[in-house]
Amino acid sequence: MNDIAPGVQLSPGDFASDQEVRWCPGCGDYSILKAVQRTLSQIGARPETTVCISGIGCASRFPYYLETYGYHTIHGRAPAVSRSAATTWRISCAATSTVRSSSSTTRSTA
Repeated sequence: MNDIAPGVQLSPGDFASDQEVRWCPGCGDYSILKAVQRTLSQIGARPETTVCISGIGCASRFPYYLETYGYHTIHGRAPAVSRSAATTWRISCAATSTVRSSSSTTRSTA
C-alpha cells in the first residue's frame, strides 16, 4: 500500500497499482477502471480501508489494478461478499466488479 498521511486528499493515481492492465484493445473495462479510481478519490476513500471484490471473467482483474485490498469470489457471489465486507470488516468502501452482458458494473457501499 501507498504510505499516505491521513487527511491528505488522494488523486485517482493513488488508487492505481503498478500492474500492467491487460484487457483487449477497446474494452470498456479501461474506462470503468479510470472511473472507479476517480470516484474513490472523490469520495475520500482510503486504500487501507477499501477492498475491491471481484467475481470471474475479465472484470475479475480489478483487484490487481487498484491499489486497495482485493478479494476474488466465485461466480455470482461478489455482491453478497461486498455487502458482508462492508458490514463486518469495518471498511469504508467495498467496490464490486462483475460482468453482465460483456460489460462491467461497479457498485460501492459504505
